[in-house]
Amino acid sequence: MIKLIRPQQWVKNTFIFLPMIFGGRALMSALDWYSSVIAFFAFSFTASAVYCLNDIMDVEDDRRHAEKCKRPLASGAITIPQAWGIMAVMLACAGVMLFLIPTGRYMASLVIIGYFFMNIAYCIKLKRYAILDVCIVAFGFVLRLLVGGLVTMTPLSKWIVLMTFLLTLFLSLAKRRDDVVRMESTGEAPRHNTSRYNLTFLNEAITITSAVTIVCYVMYTVAPDVGASEKNEYLYLTTVFVILGLLRYIQLTVVDKRSGDPTKLLLSDRFLQAVVLLWIISFVITIYVL
Repeated sequence: MIKLIRPQQWVKNTFIFLPMIFGGRALMSALDWYSSVIAFFAFSFTASAVYCLNDIMDVEDDRRHAEKCKRPLASGAITIPQAWGIMAVMLACAGVMLFLIPTGRYMASLVIIGYFFMNIAYCIKLKRYAILDVCIVAFGFVLRLLVGGLVTMTPLSKWIVLMTFLLTLFLSLAKRRDDVVRMESTGEAPRHNTSRYNLTFLNEAITITSAVTIVCYVMYTVAPDVGASEKNEYLYLTTVFVILGLLRYIQLTVVDKRSGDPTKLLLSDRFLQAVVLLWIISFVITIYVL
């Protein structure tokens, strides 16, 4: 059951905390932390329900996949009726968490419900369409950001919204590149739309999205509204760690061919972990100390 609901993937939902942290309020409001934590678990339980639905819809394809055949449904460790039951429990837990959100509950609930129905459409049909599939995944992270802003009443800069979309689009494209590499080595497409991608297209798309992500981050750090809210002039220096992180990820994708699971990479690659940690430290210092 734990493998089915994928709690290790909940790290993606930490995007909910970004509005509070980027807004310079992380050390100031216990209510903001409480609201963000509750929203985090509400989104996480909803995402786990989506994972259940995805595995139910893809069970036959997963059984033919070299790695996904080990998933609980594909391997037969959990039956499809049991998976539906676990999905219902996850949705019930998400509902309880939403009820506990003290501020912005109504709008945050609508966004999370919208995320769930968007992913129903994605699991049933939309993931078969190349480009659209990665855009939907990236938009899901924008919704996480939006939930974080709603429950903490934090206005979102247009640059952080664009940066979030582009960064997660970059990660999704890198993941699709791993699928293409797998297809070329095994002769079998891991996804229905893998044949609509190739290495040339994905390499260029990854280059474009990573470059524009850096531009958006720089614009965020020097934007007048951001500078006014953060009251510092050194935020742009944290761009160094963003560039290092993107370069490292491109290296893992193109040279080492290890981009199949972004979450697993983040949890296993020491270089990435060090860069993320240094970025967090430098960001916190520039906002709360300088």
